[in-house]
Amino acid sequence: MNGPEILLDFAPELGIFVPHERRGGPRRAVTDGASTLGHVVESLGVPLTEVGALVVDGREVPVGHIPAAGETVTVRAVTRPQEVPGAPLRFLLDVHLGTLARRLRLLGVDAAYESTDIGDPALAARSAAERRVLLSRDRGLLRRRELWAGAYVYSDRPDDQLRDILGRFAPELRPWTRCSACNGTLRAATKDEVADRLEGGTRGTYDVFAQCGSCERVFWRGAHHDRLEGIVERALAEFGDAGPAGLTARTAAGS
Repeated sequence: MNGPEILLDFAPELGIFVPHERRGGPRRAVTDGASTLGHVVESLGVPLTEVGALVVDGREVPVGHIPAAGETVTVRAVTRPQEVPGAPLRFLLDVHLGTLARRLRLLGVDAAYESTDIGDPALAARSAAERRVLLSRDRGLLRRRELWAGAYVYSDRPDDQLRDILGRFAPELRPWTRCSACNGTLRAATKDEVADRLEGGTRGTYDVFAQCGSCERVFWRGAHHDRLEGIVERALAEFGDAGPAGLTARTAAGS
């Protein structure tokens, strides 16, 4: 680019996306005189999903603003908790975030998940069609124009990923109400109703069950209960009440 020169100052939280030499204060950037400020920011590595506000010489401007010579631009991070207008809060996770998807479902959060790599265009299109916030660690995917809404997952550790998303979006937590396998809604079920789906040892050991209304998978308080209970208790302690009471059955599936 060979046009107007501006000063760009990225919020510290966005330092992960920009080269080291652009961190720690305003840095000069040369624009082409035609591209929008949003394009300039993304060209420097920051997905707009992570930008909370663009402030030019003290006033907030839209991403479509065309930078002029001498402007000082402050690029702020998203405000937490982040509001997502226009649809019930629900998520879509890419193929690399299976554990996070299962943990969100454990907490009753609507979290669709693609267990196979369907490609960036298809993921972005599904986000738009279903009005879901796409969660990903792929910065290129989060820059796709057809994306409805998205968020970068900053850690590669499931515990930190969960805390990041719960802190950023503050979804309502309703533990034990969603299927960890397909994201469907669980309902209480009697032993007689699900007897044909149980192994002999399970039938003789457990009395409280739940069943998914979509895939019909059966859940009970199994060997993983203590670990899953710990995930739920920590999330509720840090991020709020459970809301409506969940089912008493606990999933035997791993997280």
